[in-house]
Amino acid sequence: MTKKSTSSRSPIFWIPSTWFAMGLPFVALSTSSSIMYKNMGISDSQIAFWTSIIMLPWSIKPLWGPFLEMYKTRTFFVYTTQIFTGCLFGLVALTLKVDHFFSLSIAVLSIIAFSGSTHDTAADGVYLNELSSKLQAKFVGWQGAFYNLAKLLSGGALVYLAGELEKKYGIANAWMTVMFIYGIIMIVLGIYNMKMLPNDSRDVETQSKQEGFNTLKDVIITFFQKKNIWYSLMFIVFYRFAEGQAIKITPLFFKAARVDGGLGLSTSEIGVLYGVVGAASFVLGSIGAGYFVSNKGLTKKTLMMLCAFFNVPFIAYTFLAIAQPVNINIIGLAVGVEYFGYGFGFVGLILFIMQNIAPGKYKMAHYAFGSGLTSLGFIIPSMISGFVSDYLGYKEFFIWVLISTIPAFLITWLVPLNSEAVNETQND
Repeated sequence: MTKKSTSSRSPIFWIPSTWFAMGLPFVALSTSSSIMYKNMGISDSQIAFWTSIIMLPWSIKPLWGPFLEMYKTRTFFVYTTQIFTGCLFGLVALTLKVDHFFSLSIAVLSIIAFSGSTHDTAADGVYLNELSSKLQAKFVGWQGAFYNLAKLLSGGALVYLAGELEKKYGIANAWMTVMFIYGIIMIVLGIYNMKMLPNDSRDVETQSKQEGFNTLKDVIITFFQKKNIWYSLMFIVFYRFAEGQAIKITPLFFKAARVDGGLGLSTSEIGVLYGVVGAASFVLGSIGAGYFVSNKGLTKKTLMMLCAFFNVPFIAYTFLAIAQPVNINIIGLAVGVEYFGYGFGFVGLILFIMQNIAPGKYKMAHYAFGSGLTSLGFIIPSMISGFVSDYLGYKEFFIWVLISTIPAFLITWLVPLNSEAVNETQND
């Protein structure tokens, strides 16, 4: 069965902008804020813990996902949360020049996390309900590319800008400017998507709170009644186990002094590595993987290949930690290798959730459960990564990251796939 959009407008007009808006706040909280706090004198363990724990809304978003099905439309929640998130970034900027800036900014970032996770749930619902399985596979590369392009803009170009501004205006003023830029981008995206998102207007059912909780209960029960659900849950948690540790510590490792085992890079150099080398590599990897899977289908063989692309390139960071090269081109090559594999392999996780977790009565809510658990698979190892890195040192930490990839390969080999989804992807 081929599902057509309620709008004649091509998905290319709204998927890039929507997933860009999805990725920007996520990485601002998980990665860019880490560099900001590092420069403002906060310890690695504090940074890793708090910038991970504020990400929890992305894991528990299924708890309010069903209520989004009851009120307004999905597109309404997409563009309103984008605009709201933009306003909150402006508030973060204002906290950076006051006493107790760390606790105050973390509090506002926590609210951004709730807004951003709500946005993601609604956006996923639009994607799943507007596109057929064939189109989902085709555009998942564009989805992943712009989601992570936003992440790389945030961790790249804006970090570079912050580094340059730090030299002229000081750390606090520099990051205030960057946070205001985050806010402006999100507000502009919200206004754009208000016009470009598909018109999913529908009759909104007015239900009581009790009916809402009954819906949530049914969502949870039917989710855990899905075939092979426990294998699926183990897959989406362990697929990112190594990544959650490596991605959190890598920018701190780049920034740390060489005497402490780091690479001693400047904030601007880190921005160039992520914003130029990482961005280009990731876009190539994710778009290529989308077309690769749309042609091959999500089979056991292709999933194992995606898992290998996702996890094996962490060898590059282990090399950097052991050799501590001075040549920026060598460091850039390592970043490029890792981000190409990251982009290529991440597509496997997205499609697995779409085709093995989401199908059924509560497609949007069940996709939110699945994507929420992928966030949990990232957050838990991220929370402990700072303590592990402090204890082991950077070299031994990245060796540990390689060991941490083993569970991903094991569960990818064992997890059953939805054969109907595979056939639909290949034949739709």
